[in-house]
Amino acid sequence: MNRTAPRVVSQGVGVLAQLALLSGLWAAVGLGPAGWLAGAGYAACGWMLLAAARYRHGTRTWGPADRVTLARAVLTGGVTALVADDGGPAAHAALVALAAVALLLDAVDGQVARRTGTVTALGARFDMEVDALLILVLSVAVSRSLGVWVLAIGLMRYAFVAAAHAAPWLRAPLPPRAARKAVAAAQGIVLVTAAAGVLPAPAAAVTVAGALVLLTWSFGRDVRWLHRASRVRPSPASPPSGRSAGSPAAGAG
Repeated sequence: MNRTAPRVVSQGVGVLAQLALLSGLWAAVGLGPAGWLAGAGYAACGWMLLAAARYRHGTRTWGPADRVTLARAVLTGGVTALVADDGGPAAHAALVALAAVALLLDAVDGQVARRTGTVTALGARFDMEVDALLILVLSVAVSRSLGVWVLAIGLMRYAFVAAAHAAPWLRAPLPPRAARKAVAAAQGIVLVTAAAGVLPAPAAAVTVAGALVLLTWSFGRDVRWLHRASRVRPSPASPPSGRSAGSPAAGAG
């Protein structure tokens, strides 16, 4: 029996699901060439990176939590396509709906992993990257109405990762904190609310700015903690594993 078959089949299901979603968006809201290009590029790059990561970890099957995260990744691909296409009201409504479902599922995969005893480092990384990309894409969408400063929300996690290459002490694990998780969850909720247009523009700007302030505070607090801890550690610790890893790199903040 081919040991790589389950992995290949799983990757194929993900790609087919992504293409099916793009086709559905084309039929329902008239997804244009820019959206198709962004969505197809997302699928190709994302699934190749995931396949490489699964190969490195020797993972041949999907756990129950991984399947939930996979569904979120497909939805994020749809959001990416719609943001790139920048279509009309129907496309905008679809964007908000897909993003909202993806955010709701974000509260599911971690619980499923813990309850089924299938917490893995790869699952945590997969979950983290889907979260970060969704926040980035939503930041792009909201920045079109509120201003380019909103992109700071989506780019902050990637700036932290870039800084960690120059300062390895930033990769050390952090103690779990409920406030960090709350701030991370708030980013997606606030951005989806702003994208939905349910608030007047001034109120939306104030709300998003408040979310950015909280995110900056959360990252700043963790960076200070890591810096202080690095002074008493003989060497940088390895990155944390598990879906509930306590690191600013493991989520929005």
